[in-house]
Amino acid sequence: MTYDLNYFVLCSISIFGYFLGSIPFGLILTKISGLGDIRKIGSGNIGATNVLRTGNKKIALFTLLLDGGKGAVAIYLITIILPKVFDNNFYMVEFYKCTVAISAVVGHCFPIWLRFRGGKGVATGFGVILSLNLNIGIVALLIWMLIAKVFKISSMSALIAYFLIPILMFYYETEFIYFLSSFIISFICFVQHRENIKRLINKSEPKI
Repeated sequence: MTYDLNYFVLCSISIFGYFLGSIPFGLILTKISGLGDIRKIGSGNIGATNVLRTGNKKIALFTLLLDGGKGAVAIYLITIILPKVFDNNFYMVEFYKCTVAISAVVGHCFPIWLRFRGGKGVATGFGVILSLNLNIGIVALLIWMLIAKVFKISSMSALIAYFLIPILMFYYETEFIYFLSSFIISFICFVQHRENIKRLINKSEPKI
């Protein structure tokens, strides 16, 4: 494959992942269900945790599933389409799977439609991690749920899970690109949680 075509595919996949990831399901669902503008409720975040603050658990669950699903769908489509483009070149397909994974998380966190003020990447990140390595994704989800159950602090559970994901990828995944992409996704998640980290240090972070 020529350099120009590779560059075209890279740009196309990055844009596709970004725009798919940028769909603000939390905002859409709360407005449709008559709960108002989620950006004016609680933390102002468009993610499932803030949607839960509306008191509607069903809408919060749908937000969680759809935010995670858009990341998984992005990788699934790439997995179907690209092997035909690259003649089943395993390494190229894996590279572009990781590319669309990162771009989907970036789209969720910085959607152009909302002036680049989106969610924190937790659910969308879990969606792509589960798609890249199901076992590691399940372990990370279990850690997330356990910490949330014990401490009742959503940000803490997410941060611990995303701290461990790159470590798990490094030790149990043979493809280095998976570790690198999980590290970038975790870094984005930590950056998006910077205010939460400050509140955790000050012991002022609200519980679920």
